[in-house]
Amino acid sequence: MLAPLLPPGRHLDLPGRGTTFIRELEGPPGAPTVFLLHGLSGGADLNWFPAFDVLARHFRVVAIDHRGHGQGIRSKEPFRLEDCADDAVAVMDQLGIDRVIAVGYSMGGPIAQLMWHRHRRRVSGLVLCATSRNFRGHPRDRIMFTTVPIASLTARIPGFQLMRNAVESAILPRFAPDWLKRWTQVELRRHDAAALAQATQALGRYSSHSWIRAVDVPTSVIVCTDDQLVPPRRQEKLAQSIPGARRYAVDCDHFAITKEPEVFVPVLVDACLTVAGMAPVLRATSVAS
Repeated sequence: MLAPLLPPGRHLDLPGRGTTFIRELEGPPGAPTVFLLHGLSGGADLNWFPAFDVLARHFRVVAIDHRGHGQGIRSKEPFRLEDCADDAVAVMDQLGIDRVIAVGYSMGGPIAQLMWHRHRRRVSGLVLCATSRNFRGHPRDRIMFTTVPIASLTARIPGFQLMRNAVESAILPRFAPDWLKRWTQVELRRHDAAALAQATQALGRYSSHSWIRAVDVPTSVIVCTDDQLVPPRRQEKLAQSIPGARRYAVDCDHFAITKEPEVFVPVLVDACLTVAGMAPVLRATSVAS
């Protein structure tokens, strides 16, 4: 195998914003829509390929490449998570979709949170995976979210190779078999390295502490209990901060959806079905607000 089978994709012009890339699956007639929001240095394909077809058994599925990632919008403006949230709603407008369940993985978690915060009428539910209310506090975080991206933006290396090297060295060793490593490397090299550096800084600045308790839509939080990038305690605090949130735990690391899809994807589907009100709670436990 050279690459996974992927659903249909196309470029989509967002007036006044730029041209992005989306993948779509129609799902059952009348099904609610899940809008998939990928993580930092991911992309719609790299982040979600194990889940597309399984989710489409129950939902209409839309996935976007965020700014500077994959085939997403290229902009001269600095990367902002708020713009990514607004891009997603602009995609909804172009596709004629009124409301979605926003499903965010890692960096996609803040983007999903911001979709609700900035466009409340357009979000019917949230599924937040391997993510947090904030990503900075420990000295290690300051290195990751400040030192590496600044060095990447100022280094005299063609194509910001320092940032590319940092991303590839952090991600590629975690994947097997060899075809997946090769395909992942190809996908990683689609990104704009400068935008990745800016996105890393934006993630380090992000915090929803002041408003996350106001979330008033059904929410599931999937906690990766062996996560070495987003500490599980932060994922747990996110679940505890959202009134009535359903907590799901998977004994996996940060790359669970790609490394262990047989474990992660069924939980993801359960979490989405619960938020949609389409199934009883199978693996979830209620988290007090």
